[in-house]
Amino acid sequence: MRIITIFIIFTLVFACAGGIADASPTEADTLSHEDFTSYSTCNRCHAITTSQWEGSMHYHAFDDPFYKEELKLASEESNGSLDVFCTRCHIPVGVVSGQVPPIDNPHISEEADEGVGCDFCHSVMESSEIGNGGYAVAPSETKYGPFDDSESTFHESQYSEFYTKSEYCGMCHQITHPTSGVVLDDTYQAWSDGPYAEEGVQCQDCHMTPGITEFEANPGRAGSGAPKRDHISVHNFAGANVFVTGILGEDDHKEMAIERLQEAATLEVNIPENAQPGEEVTIKVSITNSGAGHNLPTGLTEARQMWTQVDIKDSQGREIYSSGNLDKDSNIENGTIYWAVYSDSDGNHTQKLWEITDVISDNRIAPESTVVEVHNFTVPEGVVDPIIVDTKLLYRSAPQSLIDELFGGEYEVPIVEMESVKGGINGEVESEGTPAFGSVAGLIALLTIYLFRRKM
Repeated sequence: MRIITIFIIFTLVFACAGGIADASPTEADTLSHEDFTSYSTCNRCHAITTSQWEGSMHYHAFDDPFYKEELKLASEESNGSLDVFCTRCHIPVGVVSGQVPPIDNPHISEEADEGVGCDFCHSVMESSEIGNGGYAVAPSETKYGPFDDSESTFHESQYSEFYTKSEYCGMCHQITHPTSGVVLDDTYQAWSDGPYAEEGVQCQDCHMTPGITEFEANPGRAGSGAPKRDHISVHNFAGANVFVTGILGEDDHKEMAIERLQEAATLEVNIPENAQPGEEVTIKVSITNSGAGHNLPTGLTEARQMWTQVDIKDSQGREIYSSGNLDKDSNIENGTIYWAVYSDSDGNHTQKLWEITDVISDNRIAPESTVVEVHNFTVPEGVVDPIIVDTKLLYRSAPQSLIDELFGGEYEVPIVEMESVKGGINGEVESEGTPAFGSVAGLIALLTIYLFRRKM
């Protein structure tokens, strides 16, 4: 969920030449839904682009079941005071046209019910603010985009550098609590403070190209009769939401999310070649954010969970050590979870965004950064060699307990294996990766990103 502001907006202000200008965010209930064009009209000339967008998390921004359940609970517990804040990014046409709130309005127009739709996005002129839906939208016959020579028989076209910059995405992918000032989603900020921004790699270079963690050209046409170009931005907006795309039956988008997760990080495991019974052994697990321009994980940071699962057994399956497995209630046992933990006004841990007043801890992994976990165990007597060390980097969109609370046990949260390494002590074992060096795929990913950056 993307929490809500009653227009006390604590945001980052970022001046970007040609991108962000001195324009106040468009206020709620100042436009009409009739000012906007439905995507069914856009589809007549932009069928490829709309087909990519259909099924995406932008398409499902307002009917995302996880979001809707959290929004309903937030509205009830805050007496509706936060309704505009969440919906401002999740159903922007509904907010600026005054159809939302109420959040359960049964008479939402077709133009508003599209979530984050075509005409809204291409009617954003500029913004003076990053975060909390700081957009200035001006629907008209002119549509804005990244090309300076576009022509259309249906509408006017105008180039805007803003559409090529991460600041465009940062209007909604940076969320600050409206009263406590706690940053709840730092996707833009983490990019801005990191190496990708320094080297000119924008959000669009990864999330609007066929490449997974680097730019890849997508030759084609933006619309019927348009000139063929070296690159047309794809509109899948692939992220990491395997859970929601799965329950909505958007299998293509689910697979894209899994693929992106599996290219986001590199796992290395350092183990000794030999160890004797009674000897204490140290295993070092290194996790590198090698493919994301923001923290891992990002987005709904109080819910997203990434962790390592380490299972050490002898060749007969006898358990010697384990960390990061699930208990009977699907809670993660004895493992380090990479996520942000927040507290309410009483200092208690809360996953209700509207209650958050402070940060208890945040150990997510910054772009190109590495964290090292240390796991110790004693080799037992009677062990049958080789000792097998099986390490996995795992991810899920939310704790199972949170989903059970919201949906009454209706859904099981899928766990994605992002990366794995298997190695042996006192003998070799078949391995998808190489202990002490990490997986070959991980090394290739790092090299690819390096070469990509050199080209930018």
